[in-house]
Amino acid sequence: MIEVRNVSKKYGNFYAVRNINFTIKDGEIVGFLGRNGAGKTTTMNMITGFIETTSGDIFVDGYDVDMKPKKVKKLIGYMPEGVPLYSDLTVKEFVSYMADLKLVPRKKKKEAVEKAIIQTGLDKVKNRLTRNLSRGFKQRVSMAGALVGDPEILILDEPTVGLDPKQVIEIRELIKSFKKNHTVILSSHILSEVSQICEKVIIIDKGEIIAIDTPENLEKNTQTKQVLTISVEDTENKFMSVFKDFEGIKNIVLSKENEDQTRIYEIELNEKISDDTDIRKKIAIKCAENNILNLGMKREEQTLEDAFIKLIENRPELSQEEIKKIAYQKELEELRQEEQEKKEIKELKKEQKAEKKLQKKETKQAKKSEKEEKKQTEKSGNDKEKKSKKSKGGNK
Repeated sequence: MIEVRNVSKKYGNFYAVRNINFTIKDGEIVGFLGRNGAGKTTTMNMITGFIETTSGDIFVDGYDVDMKPKKVKKLIGYMPEGVPLYSDLTVKEFVSYMADLKLVPRKKKKEAVEKAIIQTGLDKVKNRLTRNLSRGFKQRVSMAGALVGDPEILILDEPTVGLDPKQVIEIRELIKSFKKNHTVILSSHILSEVSQICEKVIIIDKGEIIAIDTPENLEKNTQTKQVLTISVEDTENKFMSVFKDFEGIKNIVLSKENEDQTRIYEIELNEKISDDTDIRKKIAIKCAENNILNLGMKREEQTLEDAFIKLIENRPELSQEEIKKIAYQKELEELRQEEQEKKEIKELKKEQKAEKKLQKKETKQAKKSEKEEKKQTEKSGNDKEKKSKKSKGGNK
């Protein structure tokens, strides 16, 4: 499990990431979405421990990233954007080198390297130099480097960027196969890809988390209108007049007109309509009654891309004054927390000092009592000895 709690990353007065919170459960494939500069890569680099947080905490499998960086790094396989490979190494040599960096035990290294190569479909090119590979195979090599050693968590930054459609499908299927044994965080600009692969989506914009949900729920919850697209052959051009005041229709727009007199209309339905099955039947019947040939009708579905655009398009840009105010409030909060911690430490030291003083006093008192007791015992012994001597003298 990955837990990100109140995490911020600040460069000067600029917040690359501001007070973000999310949890990723074991075995989930999660899509991390955002525009360029939104804070995706910064967040992933903080999870891996590559860069430190300015404030907040990140826990990977219960380990604090800042306190236990080595243990956290053993749990993570990271594939950075840009496919950084050593061009003078073969595929096998590169994956083997990554195994060494991850401190894979020597006895298990050969098996681990072979397993990563087979999993990523590189067995036929394992003896080729990485510089002689296609872009798709280079992506696979980078992924094999992340996968070697069988880490619990895989973080993949833009794994399909620059690939052709066939390669994208291959990499997509490969990522899906990781679900059985790994937790996967996937950053991508291709929203249709995220929609097909990921069970959950985290959307970040301007350094803030603005949505966390399944792709289906994001699509559903951001849909503002229901639209039917109908293609008709309307020789008398009367479609608009026939459906102008039709019950259940809010608006009609002619979106395309072809040379063969076929037209495509977009029909916006009233908000109250939850199921469009009945109204579609009524539209089809009305078309037939008015000698309008219905060539096809379908519902326009909301996509993850539509949802993404709706969520980020109207977000206001913070002014420098607002950013400074937020930074000031944050610093003030941190100072208060620091003062509280100092106060608590001071109180604790005071209590420890008082306890130590009391223990010292009790030890001193115990020694004094022991000394007096010893003295009393010695005196009592001397008195007995004197009495014994007297007794012996009297008898003589």
